[in-house]
Amino acid sequence: MLGMGSKGQIKGMSPRKILTSYGVAAAALCAAAAAGYVAHAAAPPEGAVNSRPVASAAVGAPVSFADIVQHVAPAVVSIEVEGKLGPRAISDEFQGGDDDGLPGGLPPELRRFFQQIPQGQAQPQPMRGAGSGFFISADGYLVTNNHVIDHADKITVHTADDRTFKARLIGRDAATDLAVLKVDGSGLPFVSFEERGKPRVGDWVVAVGNPFNLGGTATAGIVSALGRRNLSGSSYVDFMQIDAPINRGNSGGPTFDLNGRVVGVNTMIYSPSGGSVGIGFDIPADVAAQVSKQLISTGKVSRGFIGATVQDVTPEIADSLGVTGKGALVAEVTEGGPAAAAGVRPGDLVLKVNGVAIANASDLTRQVGLARAGDPIHLQVRRDGQVREIVVRSGLRPAEDALALNDGGAARGGEAQEPGALAALGLQVAPDAQGHGVRVAGVDASSDAAQKGLRRGDLILRAGERAVSSPSDLKTAVAEAKKAGKKSVLLFVARGAQHTFVPVEIGQG
Repeated sequence: MLGMGSKGQIKGMSPRKILTSYGVAAAALCAAAAAGYVAHAAAPPEGAVNSRPVASAAVGAPVSFADIVQHVAPAVVSIEVEGKLGPRAISDEFQGGDDDGLPGGLPPELRRFFQQIPQGQAQPQPMRGAGSGFFISADGYLVTNNHVIDHADKITVHTADDRTFKARLIGRDAATDLAVLKVDGSGLPFVSFEERGKPRVGDWVVAVGNPFNLGGTATAGIVSALGRRNLSGSSYVDFMQIDAPINRGNSGGPTFDLNGRVVGVNTMIYSPSGGSVGIGFDIPADVAAQVSKQLISTGKVSRGFIGATVQDVTPEIADSLGVTGKGALVAEVTEGGPAAAAGVRPGDLVLKVNGVAIANASDLTRQVGLARAGDPIHLQVRRDGQVREIVVRSGLRPAEDALALNDGGAARGGEAQEPGALAALGLQVAPDAQGHGVRVAGVDASSDAAQKGLRRGDLILRAGERAVSSPSDLKTAVAEAKKAGKKSVLLFVARGAQHTFVPVEIGQG
């Protein structure tokens, strides 16, 4: 046995050796206890997913991330921007957007974390900010977020070895929130994307960036989830969720796997408080690689376009249509657009695009986006209970800001005349002054219609399979739905320039 000195020290051993000895002993005791626990633990029942032993997470896990960070950090840069920014843009881009969470802003809890400095004032103000990026070629091409360089008149790049470059914008894609910049240089350290395989949930990742304008900072975590949809208003990105801490200024920086390959681009976080709570979202590497290649090649991203607004098929909509399964429901067809020319109609349920099954509206938008202008796009649609094939000649998708101009505001038109109650839907409706559908004149606050967002002034154009031009048409459609045993009736509603299908439960009225 080891003897103890008068002051409690082990004789002949330094404090460092003492700690080491105690550490070894503690580890041995822990190992023995664990072995005893394993020996006596009840075996999982046959067929359980954990019935087969799983390798310890410690096996193969890095003792330190230092080698990875040292290897890749030289390719990561800090980006400073200068420009002018109005108070509305400050609110939307940096503080989360409108409270209603509609496209054009982010829900308050979803934040794009580009460090910005100006205060909201009545007039556009000088803006200075800082974000992150990374080189993808030795001659100076680098990737960042579109929202990092949005509104910028001057872009400056700072490298890990304290060099400074002026950068110019090569191209940007608002739909995926990506941008490519270029600096004049050669022999620059760069990193590559992991395009072939996605990381798995539970894999280690390392995020490197410029939080709070501190310069190169590394954080580590795991992949928390894959395929997060509908977070930014974009149909082209299924985000990767990570728990490596991401803060203001990390936007545009890379996330690496343990091989030092880029698996994602940091773009936003979920944060009720404004600080990191361990829920960050990355643009996956395959999307970032494809977009950056197009931007370098042509300065823009070209996508197919059919000129139709589509929405997801919820269980209620499926019940209203009398269908099972999934698809994308056409809510609106642009007059004179490719879909209209091919005969696509509002109410068509798109089941496949070019032979690929469609589960939701995002799937359709993504598949159509793969086409080039002029390509034939084969749609399989369900209409009036029949499945048919429609070939649409793809157009070229307009820029996202041009599409946004088509978003309508509140409904306009003549005031409703002679409202009549439709208690089964919790609505009061009246003929439209211009003879198009029926106007909602009132909504029962306790009704399902109110819960679904219907409001005074909305224009109901169709109910079920029936075109609506009078309150009696709507009542007939409700009676037909009840007779068919349906729990709800599918209303086709216009609000300004926006059209959508809304399933409304049928009450006892």
